[in-house]
Amino acid sequence: MSATGGFWPGEAPAAEEKHAENGEGWPEPREDEATEGEAEPHAAAVAETAEAEPELEADEEAEVATAEHVPGEIDIPDNVAVLEGSPSGADRTVGVVVSRFNGEISNQLLSSALEALAAAGVSEERITVMPVPGAFELPFGAMALAKTRRYSCVVALGCVVRGETAHFEYIAGEAASGLQLAGLETGVPVSFGVLTVDTAEQAEARLDKGADAARAALEMADLFAQLRQQAKA
Repeated sequence: MSATGGFWPGEAPAAEEKHAENGEGWPEPREDEATEGEAEPHAAAVAETAEAEPELEADEEAEVATAEHVPGEIDIPDNVAVLEGSPSGADRTVGVVVSRFNGEISNQLLSSALEALAAAGVSEERITVMPVPGAFELPFGAMALAKTRRYSCVVALGCVVRGETAHFEYIAGEAASGLQLAGLETGVPVSFGVLTVDTAEQAEARLDKGADAARAALEMADLFAQLRQQAKA
């Protein structure tokens, strides 16, 4: 043993020497230490549990992905004044700006919107359709229509499908913010009927959003008309 209380290289601890002298070899493992054979089933069980966890997470993500927005009504007390628009097309003039890109989807969105406008009472001669190259140009078209002051509201329609690059994020984000800006700057309601989807199949399942955008635009136009009338009173 060294002066520091350790062992010199090659020198075995006394306990080890004792076992070696008695021919006992190394000490037997404690009872609470699992042998190699006993550890294998436990390791396999842990591995199976680890493999099962990602599947559960995938199922949870799938459930979240299929969730949809749920329309509802707002509960307002009877003694509170309410100002609410109605999707009525009476005496309304509507501008529709639609993207030619992904034209197969855009055409069906346009058809859905025109049907909703007709059902609301908007006559064909009071509807103007302005095609533009793509979703990025939708805000320019909406702003131009709104600035004429000839339209009660503007409906923007288009479809952006996610690809392999960041192009999707730029186009979808700029289309949304630009259309909102067109409405804010002109005071003319501009509705958002632009699909932002991962696949063409998702777009096909949401073609009724054209009608939703048309009704939203009419409702906001009626609400703004009430506000103007109220301000004059």
